[in-house]
Amino acid sequence: MQPPARNALATAQRSAVHLEMRDAYMLDDPEFIAWQGGKRLDQADRAAWWNSWHDVVAEAVGRGVVVRRARIVSEPVSDYVRYEFDGTFANVAAGEQVRWLPRRSTVGLALPGTDFWLFDDETVLLHHFTGDGQLDEDGREYLTDPALAKLCGAAFEAVWDRAVPHEDYRPR
Repeated sequence: MQPPARNALATAQRSAVHLEMRDAYMLDDPEFIAWQGGKRLDQADRAAWWNSWHDVVAEAVGRGVVVRRARIVSEPVSDYVRYEFDGTFANVAAGEQVRWLPRRSTVGLALPGTDFWLFDDETVLLHHFTGDGQLDEDGREYLTDPALAKLCGAAFEAVWDRAVPHEDYRPR
């Protein structure tokens, strides 16, 4: 399988944008299962939730890379999206800008068929998931096709323009 996004983010120079369009990912994730059982992260206990992803984001932001994440979600939101929402404070603490777009508000937008990252407006990392939300065994695909990069960049910006900043979004 191709390397994860953290490798590309570690070498990004200007920008990294991530579009997420599923209502659930890896429902067998132990952290999600614990959340379903009532476990919540204590924002004051940084050591309990800060991890290597946050290190990579903070390092990238520290060198001037703008890291943005947009999530398209169905409403009412799924339990998984509520779980993501509850943990997004950690992404924000690391330096990511995060916005949420209710799926109903995507009407008229042309969107790629899969989640992606776009690094420096040049390299696209496609994420291919199985029907049950697992990353497929060959689920990461890096492409440097300029037309695809342009399409993904335009799609992300269209979503970003309509999306609600994390601090203002209230899942329903």
